[in-house]
Amino acid sequence: MKSPNRDRLADDFFRFLEVERNASPRTLINYRHALAEFRKIPNLPSWKELTADHFRRYLFDCGKRAMARPTIRLHFAALRTFFKFLTERHGLKDNPLKEVQLPKMEKKLPLVLTTKQIDELLTAPFRVEKSDRAPKWMPARDAAILELFYSSGLRLAELVGLDVADVDVFSENVRVLGKGRKERVIPVGAPALAAIQKYRQEAGVHSGPLFISKLRRRLTRTNVWLVLRRYLPHTSIPLKVSPHKLRHSFATHLLDAGADLRSVQSLLGHASLSTTQIYTHVTVERLKTAYDSAHPRA
Repeated sequence: MKSPNRDRLADDFFRFLEVERNASPRTLINYRHALAEFRKIPNLPSWKELTADHFRRYLFDCGKRAMARPTIRLHFAALRTFFKFLTERHGLKDNPLKEVQLPKMEKKLPLVLTTKQIDELLTAPFRVEKSDRAPKWMPARDAAILELFYSSGLRLAELVGLDVADVDVFSENVRVLGKGRKERVIPVGAPALAAIQKYRQEAGVHSGPLFISKLRRRLTRTNVWLVLRRYLPHTSIPLKVSPHKLRHSFATHLLDAGADLRSVQSLLGHASLSTTQIYTHVTVERLKTAYDSAHPRA
């Protein structure tokens, strides 16, 4: 049976995340899940009585269950944030998680689409025959989604959360609410703006959610995944590509063309420059490939 004290601490923590840290709904869901998964371990003491050994055993158990390293790190990020909260707000003297080392992440370069593949994808909505049951404006909507994704490097959650009022046609920018509910303004290219205007005119979208379903409700993340899957078979792009790969391609193509890293960091909404630097590695690898294939003494 759970102790009231343990539940109170967790409740205080999630209230802190939501009210003071302005954590996103997705973060709250992930952190709740992480703490709940940890508490499934039998015979655990209260939060304040846990030791580093408890977390080491949990880490070992995660490995036995073949849990992916990013998932393990997400779970421990939630636990670390919780215990930092306990030390700062609830008088916990020592944070046991300071003694726990996590497995290093495998460094994988993000998959980046070529400009040719991007062109194939952006024109696909008007090349692929739509279903008879789909609204006439659906190809225009799908084209606007893909154009805006690549034009502005939005996260999937940011894109589906857009309202009509967030797109300023005259200033040629879009206002988004990113991670931690931080607002940023991103420029939008002329083709994307034209695609949005065409879609809005055909679909009669004048206010409220920018991108809507055939039932005229706000699109979900799953809806956008399905949009991408509809058109991938009609391109040379691998079928495993996700919407996030358009964000990767946006950043890498900017750096390829000479954009500075700080500007790309600001456009992507990264809190840390080190997060953006992964794209410089992609660019260097692309340069190496070009060198090896073109230079006579490579």
